[in-house]
Amino acid sequence: MWRVWRRSCVLSARLRNQDRTHEARLSSRSSSTKAAPYTSRMEYQDAVCTLNTLQTNASALEHVRQERSHPELQLQAMVGFLERSGLTVDKLDHLNIIHVTGTKGKGSTCAFTERILRSYGFRTGFYSSPHLVQVRERIRINGQPIGKELFAKYFWQVYGRLYETKEVNGGTMPAYFRFLTILAFHAFLQEKVDLAIIEVGIGGAYDCTNIIRRPWVCGISSLGIDHTQILGDTIEKIAWQKGGIFKTGVPAFTVKQPDDAMVVLKDRAKEIGCSLQMCPNLGDYDTDCGPLMLGLAGQHQQPNASLALQLSHTWMQQRFHQSKESFQQQEGNSACQASSFKLSPVMVKGLTETEWPGRNQTLKHGPVTYFLDGAHTMRSMLACVQWFKEAAAQHERTASGPVARVLLFNSTGERDSAAMLKLLVPCQFDFAVFCPNITEAIASCNADQQNFNVSVENMLTRCLDNQSSWHMHKSSSQDLTSSQMLIGDSFGMVPDRKTATLVFPCILSSLQWIAQGKDSVLLESDKAQLPVKPSVMAKAALLRETSGIHVLITGSLHLVGGALKHLDPVMSK
Repeated sequence: MWRVWRRSCVLSARLRNQDRTHEARLSSRSSSTKAAPYTSRMEYQDAVCTLNTLQTNASALEHVRQERSHPELQLQAMVGFLERSGLTVDKLDHLNIIHVTGTKGKGSTCAFTERILRSYGFRTGFYSSPHLVQVRERIRINGQPIGKELFAKYFWQVYGRLYETKEVNGGTMPAYFRFLTILAFHAFLQEKVDLAIIEVGIGGAYDCTNIIRRPWVCGISSLGIDHTQILGDTIEKIAWQKGGIFKTGVPAFTVKQPDDAMVVLKDRAKEIGCSLQMCPNLGDYDTDCGPLMLGLAGQHQQPNASLALQLSHTWMQQRFHQSKESFQQQEGNSACQASSFKLSPVMVKGLTETEWPGRNQTLKHGPVTYFLDGAHTMRSMLACVQWFKEAAAQHERTASGPVARVLLFNSTGERDSAAMLKLLVPCQFDFAVFCPNITEAIASCNADQQNFNVSVENMLTRCLDNQSSWHMHKSSSQDLTSSQMLIGDSFGMVPDRKTATLVFPCILSSLQWIAQGKDSVLLESDKAQLPVKPSVMAKAALLRETSGIHVLITGSLHLVGGALKHLDPVMSK
């Protein structure tokens, strides 16, 4: 009976993936799963196809809007889904949780924290979002994405319990992110991790991760304007949301924030009754090894590293020197400066060995060098531009000849693409290439990167709008004539670069055109060269003649993930 039920789920999921209709979801042929055993035939892709049916689509949008107008309902609903899955909030108390939110740098902070504590020998769990190539990247055990077999095993355990209780609960199933959050909690409990580092999805106060009642320590990375339709359109409103993860008596740390945001965070800490401390500068920590070397590039990573040091240090203090309860009896204060301390060799090692793909990442494939950063806010794009300018210039100083610069860009949602593109103009690109977050134009069986929340037509329209914005910004910065702007075919090198622009239907076709056969990874037999119009090929003369090509891929973590799928085959295994 279990196999019949699972097959019906997978079949319905595949139908849903093909025509995107809600009527094809999970037909009534299902049966009870109360005693359903796990079998080796429960393949990872089947689980992901079924998971994708939980993505928000048109039929569920009204329900989402209603919840947003009454945000307290979101956490109530999450508690209900948790209980239906066989977990309870009480069980989550057994996880030693470090809870982290922020606008910029929360993922990097979590990555630093996880690596430090893993360096001490602790068995770590790490829940983050979004994923780059495979959805199982969101749930990590000891720094590695959970295995495909284990993902499928835990997926069907949780999904089965939720599905069998669906009808008596109004036919509801948790949305995609809620389900993955429950799955992460389930996996961490089953795998008996020593601690779990939980990255907030959006905001904090009403994020589904905030059903956590007793974290050991909380952190807030740099705040900025993002997700305004959900969190509010001012830094004060956003800070209020982020401060919602504070818990009474639980120590909390933050980095330097805009003054208005800091006032709100202090008020939230006082209201909730927790201690809030400001992290010192990274240079204030004492070491025996000279200046700290971080595994993640960019000056903007220094506050994230300092926050990670405070979070990991506080967690270990509670673990070994004081009980959690004694910390919870502390009186809340408005805010104070956290003390720096001498870093152990293990902490230094953790910071140095931290890896976090898709954030200030450099991949060199022969003469083609890729600079990947998923910046998607104004502040993160400013940091990306600074990093790219420095990193590209360093590579160009050792180049044997002229180097062409190419921008590969896309953005999603409500984000101000035009404003971000304006920040990128000073990088002096020879080409600006735009494409949707579609990995391949030819249908792929890879379900990890399927997105049903936006149509292909809308994605391509966004790319054309981005192309127009780039032309506008280049025109204002270089005072080009309208005829030069429309042609866009001048390939002069610095300082008089007049960028040619192109729009491609997918990430793979963009990468193949940019590399011009110079990247052996893109020439593999399973990556068939897609046809390109002669007029488009003619624009590539500069790329073919240069000794090197520098490609900045930015604007969206989903774009970066789609690129890594083709550029780093190991991530797809």
